[in-house]
This record gives sequence, C-alpha cells and structure tokens, in this order.
Amino acid sequence: MPVRGVRGAITVEENSGPEILQATGELLAAILERNGLTDFSEIVSAIFTTTPDLTACFPAEAAREQGMSQVPLLCASEIAVPTGMPRTIRILLHVNTDRSQAEMVHVYLRDARKLRPDVTSAQ
Repeated sequence: MPVRGVRGAITVEENSGPEILQATGELLAAILERNGLTDFSEIVSAIFTTTPDLTACFPAEAAREQGMSQVPLLCASEIAVPTGMPRTIRILLHVNTDRSQAEMVHVYLRDARKLRPDVTSAQ
C-alpha cells in the first residue's frame, strides 16, 4: 500500500501549554476528519513542528490525548526565518492509503490559511 503525506498548520495567540495542546488537537482532528482517517493504524508516523516562539509543551501530547499511543510521533522546531509566520504549529502525517496524493486534503486553520492560499482544500 502506498504511503502518502498530508499536511496542516494552525496558529495560536500565545505560548501556553493549554493553547498549544488545544490548537494541535483541533488541527489533528480536522486533518483526520477531512481525510476520512478513522483508524490510527493507517498512520505510519507524524511529525509536529512549532515555530521557535512556541516552547511551552510538546504538541505531540495532543495526539497522545486523542489515542495515538502506537503511532511514532516526533516534535521539532521550525527554522527561525525572520519573515516566517509566528506562533505556528505544523503537522505532517504519513498515511497508508490507496488514495492518490492529489486526493489527500491538507488543512490550514486560523491565520495559517495565509501560508498556502494555493491549496483550496485547506480553506
């Protein structure tokens, strides 16, 4: 079965654990829903990144709270590009699926919609 990537991003107002976890959970739920992913065994792995201004907690904790206890998760910091969007959380899921890459729905929420205006499925 092919492995496909599905992306998403969301912004938060402040560097606080509760806000990071809530936003990450919201984004992850939206990615799963819009891609019809109902079984965590379909997810090969997940990478969570935050901009350097978000350090209050690991966003992968939100995935564990949703039950992704067997999925390999990794958190990392984004490159500190001076013109980059602040307070942004990104997710990259690697998914086992028979769907084509073009069928995967990438999700950008809140101010992160500005990151990929070319991705109409993100709106």
